[in-house]
Amino acid sequence: MGLLTDSMASALYLIRHMDRELVQIVSLSLGVSAASTLLASLAGVPLGFLVAFGTFPGKRAAVTVLQSLLALPTVVVGLFVYAFLSRRGLLGALDLLYTPAAMVIGQTILILPVVAMFTIVAVSRVDGRYRATALTLGAGRLACAMALAREARFGIVAAITAAFGRVIAEVGVSMMLGGNAKGYTRTMTTAMALSYDKGEFVLAVALGIILLALAFSVNFLLLFFQGRARI
Repeated sequence: MGLLTDSMASALYLIRHMDRELVQIVSLSLGVSAASTLLASLAGVPLGFLVAFGTFPGKRAAVTVLQSLLALPTVVVGLFVYAFLSRRGLLGALDLLYTPAAMVIGQTILILPVVAMFTIVAVSRVDGRYRATALTLGAGRLACAMALAREARFGIVAAITAAFGRVIAEVGVSMMLGGNAKGYTRTMTTAMALSYDKGEFVLAVALGIILLALAFSVNFLLLFFQGRARI
């Protein structure tokens, strides 16, 4: 108990005094996670609409694939992206490996199915009469999609929130594609893993407290938007 209480007290001291290394790690984590969530949302929300309301061969298979990808292991994503970004890979000339950009690419791929699948669920729950009415009134496909998006907005925001919640706490992609370089690609989760391996628990505990606070905040927002979606 002495180790835990001492580490907790020291961790709270770091947080209260805004330790420079701590702030740097948290800022990078938030920046990378926010960028990947934005990119995944820009691609995943339209994809969700397309699958939900489109009519094309293999639609059921597409939904099945997206559902399966919800449990996609982070190390698998990291491995495939690494193969593309390594010097001998197709995108090796871009020299992106072990950079924040590589982490954003991997995390975007990881949470894209989350955004798309949750968007499918959200827009599918919208009463079909909204779409029929919009089409009857002469609305084009884009205007109809915008009308449906307004009706499903709380569910879509919940999808984006859930994606951010997953990516802020992942470690595999960040470690494999970022390399955990101090001051450059070290995120909260990779820093916690390294601190644990080195037996330096104070920074790990401080980051754990912040990560838990973020997780609770994200879950609270998710529950809030899910509740609003049911109204």
